[in-house]
Amino acid sequence: MDAIVEAALRKWPNVPACRGWLGLDARGHWYLRDAQVQSAGPFPAARGSRIEHEKLLAFIGRNYEADGEGAWFFQNGPQRVYVELEAAPWVLGVQRLDEARFGLQTHTGLDFGAPRQLLLDEQGRLFLAGAGGLGLLRSQDMAVAADAIEQGVWPTLQEVRFEELPERFGFRLRPSQAC
Repeated sequence: MDAIVEAALRKWPNVPACRGWLGLDARGHWYLRDAQVQSAGPFPAARGSRIEHEKLLAFIGRNYEADGEGAWFFQNGPQRVYVELEAAPWVLGVQRLDEARFGLQTHTGLDFGAPRQLLLDEQGRLFLAGAGGLGLLRSQDMAVAADAIEQGVWPTLQEVRFEELPERFGFRLRPSQAC
C-alpha cells in the first residue's frame, strides 16, 4: 500500500466504504461505474467508463487487496472502494520465458508464481490457482498456456463449474450494498 494512502487512513480512519463504483472485467480492465451506470444494471452487464489513465491504473494496482471476508477493494486514500468482479480477483497474462518456463503476471503487474491447479469452466475459461489466490487467464494468452499444459510444465486440467469458484477460493464477485 502506498505511504500516502497509509497516512490518509491514519488521519481519517472512519471514512465509509464505497460499493458499486468500480468493476474489474475478465480482461483485466477497470471500469468506473457512476450512479447512472449502476442503476442500468449489475456489472459487467452495465460496465461504465473504462479507466485508461496510466498513473491511475498503477495507483489502483498498488492499493488493491482483499478484506477478511473475500471482498476485493481499492484503498483510495482513507476510503475503501469495493470492486465488482466479472470472474476472479486476478486476471493473468502468461509469457514463455524459455523452452520449459512460463511466467504469470497479474493485471496489476505482480508475479503470480507457478500455478498449483488449472481449472476449466463450462464457458471454456481457464482459471489458475496458486499462492496468490485465483486468477483468470486472459483469452489472448490461451495458446501459450496450451503449450505449458502440453509440455507438462503446468498441472493437469480439472473441470469446474464457475459458480463453485468464489466459495472454493474465498472471494466475492459482488460486495453488497452500493454507496
